[in-house]
Amino acid sequence: MRQRFISSDSTDEKLGSHGVAESPVEEKKPLRIEKSQTPRGSAFSWLALLVVLALVSWFVHHVQFDRLPLPLDANQAGKRGFSELQALLHVKALTKLGPHPVGSDALDLALQYVLVASENIKKEAHWEVNVEVDYFHAERGANRLVGGLFKGRTLLYSDLKHVVMRISPKYHSDAEENAILISSHIDTVFSAEGAGDCSSCVAVMLELARATSQWAHGFKQAVIFLFNTGEEEGLNGAHSFIIQHPWSETVQFVVDLEAMGTGGKSAIFQSGPDPLSIESFAAVAKYPSGQIIAQDIFHSGIIKSGTDFQVYREVAGLSGLDFAYGDVGAVYHTKNDKLKLLKPGSLQHLGENMLPFILKTATMPPLPKEKAGGIKEDRGHNQMVFFDILGMYMIVYHQSLVNMLYGSVILQSLLIWTASLVMGGPSSVICLCISMLSVLMMWVLSISFSVLVAFLLPRVCSSPVPYIANPWLIVGLFGPPAIVGALLGQHLGSFFLQKFLLSTYLKIGSKKPNYVNSIKWEAQRWLFKAGFVQWLIILITGTICKVGSSYFALVWLVSPAFSYGLLEATLSPIQSPKQLRTVTLVIGLAAPIIITAGIVIRLMGTIIGTAVRVDRNPGGTPEWLASVVIATLVAAIVCLTHVYLLSYAQFPGARRSIILAAFALFGITLAFVVAELIPPFTEDVSRAVNVLHVVETTGKQGGKQNPLSYVSLSSVTPGKLKKEVASLENEGFVCGNNKTLDLVTFTVHYGCFSSVDTGEGWSKSELPIMQIKSDLQMDGRVTTISIDTKISTRWSLAINMEEVEDFSIEESSKELVPRDKKFNVDGWHIIQYSGGKNSPTKFDFTLYWLKNSTPSKARPRKKTQDSHLLLKLRTDLNRVTPKVARVLEKLPIWCSLFGKSTSPFTFSFLSSLEVDF
Repeated sequence: MRQRFISSDSTDEKLGSHGVAESPVEEKKPLRIEKSQTPRGSAFSWLALLVVLALVSWFVHHVQFDRLPLPLDANQAGKRGFSELQALLHVKALTKLGPHPVGSDALDLALQYVLVASENIKKEAHWEVNVEVDYFHAERGANRLVGGLFKGRTLLYSDLKHVVMRISPKYHSDAEENAILISSHIDTVFSAEGAGDCSSCVAVMLELARATSQWAHGFKQAVIFLFNTGEEEGLNGAHSFIIQHPWSETVQFVVDLEAMGTGGKSAIFQSGPDPLSIESFAAVAKYPSGQIIAQDIFHSGIIKSGTDFQVYREVAGLSGLDFAYGDVGAVYHTKNDKLKLLKPGSLQHLGENMLPFILKTATMPPLPKEKAGGIKEDRGHNQMVFFDILGMYMIVYHQSLVNMLYGSVILQSLLIWTASLVMGGPSSVICLCISMLSVLMMWVLSISFSVLVAFLLPRVCSSPVPYIANPWLIVGLFGPPAIVGALLGQHLGSFFLQKFLLSTYLKIGSKKPNYVNSIKWEAQRWLFKAGFVQWLIILITGTICKVGSSYFALVWLVSPAFSYGLLEATLSPIQSPKQLRTVTLVIGLAAPIIITAGIVIRLMGTIIGTAVRVDRNPGGTPEWLASVVIATLVAAIVCLTHVYLLSYAQFPGARRSIILAAFALFGITLAFVVAELIPPFTEDVSRAVNVLHVVETTGKQGGKQNPLSYVSLSSVTPGKLKKEVASLENEGFVCGNNKTLDLVTFTVHYGCFSSVDTGEGWSKSELPIMQIKSDLQMDGRVTTISIDTKISTRWSLAINMEEVEDFSIEESSKELVPRDKKFNVDGWHIIQYSGGKNSPTKFDFTLYWLKNSTPSKARPRKKTQDSHLLLKLRTDLNRVTPKVARVLEKLPIWCSLFGKSTSPFTFSFLSSLEVDF
C-alpha cells in the first residue's frame, strides 16, 4: 500500500503521484527544516528485541530437536511396547566389540550376537505369528550406481553375511507375498565402535522386531528386518540383498535407518517418491521429525555421503523413508561415536515413532504390483513437501498443492505490487528500486564482513575451524559482522531513500511542520516492504525449480505481509506515514520463527559438523574455505531473516547500540578463541587425523620391484599438522606440500611423512602382483592382466580411461563385470572391492584399448602427473605396525582416525602399471 504525507494544518491536501502530499497553495514559501522527533522506544529496546528474538529461536530449536521422550524399561513398555533400556543392552553389546568393519573378527561376533537375538525373538513371538530367521551368505556381486557419491565407480563385493528376519501372521499365507522392509547395517568403519552409526539403528530394529512379533497376527503384509553388512564399503549389503535374496521380490516399500551423528531425534531426510509412506508416518508418529530441506541438500550433493536408500530406489525402484540421527555430527566415523554421547531418549523417540508406523502400514492392503515396484523418480510431479512443527505435528502436502498455493500467493503479490506502483507513479517505482538496492547492499556488506573474518581465522587461530567442538562460537565470530554489514547496507539504502523523498518533497514546497520524521518513517516502510520483494523473488525461483523447501519463502512472505496489511496499511487517500509499530514485527515474525528457526539452527549445526571432514583430498582445498562457506551461510541467514527487523533499527541510537554490542560480542569471542580458552577440539569432538603405513613399489613390469616404506600423517580437517607433529618427538616426520600421495581414491596434497623405523610389520611376500598375461592385436588391442592382492580382501584400482575404451573382470573364470559402457571421473574409472575373510584375491582384467593403440606405438596423451600410468592399485590391511602404534599413542587425545569407504585402513600397499609397460 502507498503511504501518504499530510500537513497537520490542512485536511484538504491532495496527493501527487510521487507518494507525498501536494499543497493546493500555489505560492511557494521558504521551508523551515524541522528537527526529527525521537522514535518510539529507547535505543536499547531494539537491541533487547534482537536478543529476545534470538533466544526465542534457540528455544524453538530446543523444543523441536532436543526435547526427547523419557526412556522406558521393559515393564513400563510392556510386551507390545518399545523399551529404550532393552534396546540399549544391544547397543552396549555391539559397541563393546569395538570397531567391526567388513572382514574383521569383530564383525563375525556382531553378526552372531544379532543372530542369537533374532532367534530369541522367534522363540518368544505370539503363537499366531510366524518368525523366520535367515543367516544369509551373499555371493560375489558388482554394484554400479549411476548417481551420487559412487558415480563413475564399480563396487565389487564377496563373502558378505546378513541376518534377515521375516515376521508374518501364521494363518494369513498371502501376507508373505507382500512385505515392508526395515533395513540398517551392522558393520562400522575401522575407526569407530559405531554407537550411533549404526549400532543404535540395529538395537532399535531388534526391539521393534520383538514388539512387532506380538502384534503381527493381525497383519496383511509381512515385515522384513534386514541387518546387513557392507554398507560402509559402498552400500554393498543392501545391493546384495536386493539382487540375491528371494524375499527381496516381495518388498513393497522400504524404511532405512541411518546415522550422521550420535543420537538425538532420528528424522526423515529422504522420502518418496510414492506418498504413501510419508503420509502414513505423519498420521501416526507420536513425535514426528522430518524436514524436506534436508532432502533438498542431500540430493544437491553438498553433503558427500550415501545411504542404502539410494540402492533401494535406484536398483530396486522402491519407495520409502530414510531416517538418520544427526546430533553431534562432528563425531561421525571417528573414535567418539561412542555410547556415552548417545542422548537418553534417542532410541525411545525413534522406536515410538516407528512402531505405530509399522502397525499401520502392515495392516493396510498391499499396494498394486505396478505401484510397489519399478517406481521411476520424478521429483517434479511426485514430490511430497513435509516438515514438522516443533516435533509435535508433521505437515505433508503434494506438489499439486504447491503449484496451486504458491502460484496463488505469487500471482496476488504481483498484482498488489503492480497496482501499488501504477497508483504511486514514477516516484513509487524509484522508491522500490532504491529499497531493493538497499537489500543488495545489505547482502554484499554482510557477506563481505563475515568472509573477512573467515579469512582472518587461519592467521590468528591455531585452527582455521576453531568452532568444531563448540558450534555456538559462530554466533560470536560470524554473527556480529554479518549483522553490522546488513545494518549498514540498509542504512545506505535508507539514506538514499530519504534523500530522494526529501528532494521530492522540496519540489512541492509543502508547509508540513513534521515532514522530516514523515520522510524517515516513509523510508522505514519502504525498507520493510523490500523484505516482501526479497522473499517473493525466492518463492518464485523455488516454485519454478520445484524446490521442496520453498515453503520457507512462503511463510517469511505471507506472515509479515499479513501483519503489515492488518496493522499498518491503509486505503485512506489522506494518511500521513507513521513509525512502524513493534507489534507488527512481533506478529509478523511469530509464525516464521516457530516454523523455520529450529530447522535453520539444526542445519547450521549439521554443516559445522561436516567441516571436520570437509577436505576430502587433504591439502587440496584452501584451509579458509570451510569457514568462508559457513560465514557466507551465516550472512545469508542474517540477510534473509533480519530484513524486517533491521528496518526498525534505522535510527542513530538504535544503530549505535547494535553496532557496539556486536563489536563487543565479536571481540570477546575472538579473544577466547585466539587464547584457546575455548579449544577447537576436545577428547569427545576430535580432529580427523589419519596415520597410514605405506609400502610403495616402483619399477617397470617384469623388472625388479623396489619397495619404499614410510608412514604418512594427513587430515581431512582443514589446517596444518604443526601441533600433531610437535607431539611426535624423534619420529622423523617432515610436513609440506612438496610430496603428493596418490591413494587411488583420493590424493593427499599436504601431509607429513617419515621413513624412520618403517621396515617392521610387513614383508615383501605380501606385495600385490600385477602381471601381463596377454597383449594381442585383433580387431583392436586387447590386454589381459592378472592381479593377485595376496592377503588383502579390500582394494581399490583405478583404470586410465584416456587409454582404455572398456574393460571386463573375471574371477575363477566367472565374469564379475561385463564389457559395456563405463562411466569415468576425470579420465579414471575407480573399482573398489571389499569382502569377508574368504573372499578371492586373484582376478583377471581384460582391457580393450582405444582405437589406433598398439603395443609398439604409444598414443598422444595429456601431460598430467599420472597420465603415464595405466593402472593404479591400493591394497588395504587392517594392521597396526610398530611405527603406527607409536604414532597413535603419541598423538594428542583430541585426534582421531577417520574412516570412509574410499579411505584406507592403517596399512596399504601401493603399486602401478605404466601405459608403456
